[in-house]
Amino acid sequence: MSNTPSREQQAIRVSASNIALNLILAILKLIAGIIGHSAAMVSDAIHTFSDAVTTFPVIIGIRLAAKQSDDSHQYGHERFECVAAILLSVILAVTGAAVGVNGVQDILTHSPYDFVVPSLLPLAAAVLGILFKEGMYWRTRRWAKRLNSSALMADAWHNRSDSLSSVGSFIGILGARLGLPVLDPIASVVICIFILKAAIDIFRDAVGKMTDRAADEETTTQIRTLVESYPGVGRLDLLQTRVFGDRIYADIEITVDRAISLHAAHDIAQGVHNAVEETFPAVKHCMVHMNPTPLPGEENSDTIEP
Repeated sequence: MSNTPSREQQAIRVSASNIALNLILAILKLIAGIIGHSAAMVSDAIHTFSDAVTTFPVIIGIRLAAKQSDDSHQYGHERFECVAAILLSVILAVTGAAVGVNGVQDILTHSPYDFVVPSLLPLAAAVLGILFKEGMYWRTRRWAKRLNSSALMADAWHNRSDSLSSVGSFIGILGARLGLPVLDPIASVVICIFILKAAIDIFRDAVGKMTDRAADEETTTQIRTLVESYPGVGRLDLLQTRVFGDRIYADIEITVDRAISLHAAHDIAQGVHNAVEETFPAVKHCMVHMNPTPLPGEENSDTIEP
């Protein structure tokens, strides 16, 4: 019996470690922001805490997506990862809006000289946040690509947005210490923009995977090349793909010699089916339809050019 962790187990391990690291980092940022009198660092801490909270829907989505097909979901549960990604994007957008509103209020209700100059502590926390979050982004992104997980990729970009917000915090705090205290709340507004951008990107990607978007052009071209070169296939008449969560469904029509037996034609279709699913692990199911070669002077009415 293999001890290799399943896709679900690997994804959940990555997510669980992200939660722990984000909670630790959020606490450190919050302490630094309060003691060091930095509104930008407090906002940054809230963003980091939101990273930890929003990873829970990612874990739930991964668990649900891993469930086998059943009577109520006969095509599987893969789209639950997209649902988790959409939920994450909404939470992220709300968090970003709150950070931005707080920054704007501070700017409008105080004169440029009313702000307390932050100490060196939040500046150091900003540097620590940048290093930690960039490392978490690249690690989560690598696993998201390896496991082909949209939920993990959304979580990766959530970490990247926090890294960018720490850059904004650093600039704002440094500017405040150089004599422009108003730059600290201005940095909060910049952070808001980064967060909202990440939320929109995550939302668009997840929606695309839930609305039967075609597979990427490179994958489609590789499938077409494989089918056209398969022994016994006279022509590829139709190739349609749709993304289902993080998997792909493919509908294929091929022309085979009408003179061969039904059994032989079926073997060719079955061979194409097996070759596509074995060559492309992301393809969950491949449906192959056979069209007979047309008689002389006859057009095959079923043929649709790819």
